[in-house]
Amino acid sequence: MMTTATQEPLLTKVEGGVLWLTMNRPEAHNSFTVPMFSAIDKGLDQAAKDASVKAVVLTGSGKAFCAGQDLREHLERKPAFIDELRARYNPLILKVRKLQKPVVAAINGTAAGAGMSLALACDFRLCVPETKFFTSFIKIGLAPDSGNLFWLGSQIGFARALELEMTGKAMTAEEAERWGMVNRVVPGDKLLEETKAFLKPMVEGPGKALALIKQLYNHTLFSQGLPELLDYEALIQQEAGTTKDHDEGLAAFVAKRAPKFTGE
Repeated sequence: MMTTATQEPLLTKVEGGVLWLTMNRPEAHNSFTVPMFSAIDKGLDQAAKDASVKAVVLTGSGKAFCAGQDLREHLERKPAFIDELRARYNPLILKVRKLQKPVVAAINGTAAGAGMSLALACDFRLCVPETKFFTSFIKIGLAPDSGNLFWLGSQIGFARALELEMTGKAMTAEEAERWGMVNRVVPGDKLLEETKAFLKPMVEGPGKALALIKQLYNHTLFSQGLPELLDYEALIQQEAGTTKDHDEGLAAFVAKRAPKFTGE
């Protein structure tokens, strides 16, 4: 089903103690827009406040999970990278981590750029065999943001992570499972069913203990502080966003041609 101008960018439902947040811009591969950020933010707030919600699932409609920033919207608004990351991306990643309930990414297709970062920031990941993961940033002359390099390095090792970030090549679902980035690869027609089954013991488990485990996990992982890391990323991305190579990357994207980078 195609998204119309009046259609909600995010579909929400609570079922069996699980809040499902479905990004709903299939014609644009569920790429991020300001309204989508706002909707996901409200959805996570709902999960935090509603005691009947025991877990959250993030997924996408259509054939993609999330392709990252909607570059056409970005070109129209032309926000400073540092402002955009501090206002939207970093708060979203932090909210996923701070939510005292399990968050699962049910990855129904391509996850790219900050869309991949969002999936990596979740506690668990299930994906379909057709899924491809693209860091994407290098393709438009940018550095990783939204915690992408940190999440990726923590989950598959920094040698592999750096290769993906610097080449922009895809990671397959099979590689993601073999390298420990996803918990399960499941048939596409079984993704929702398998996600429910995966979450069942947590939904029925001791919620306070689960929250404390997540709190301990965060403390173990972020010894130097996730907010500080994300803010440093914003500074780096601001510098990358003022390069001629980034301008060329965007121009090539719009023209649907290969970029010709000069190192400037």
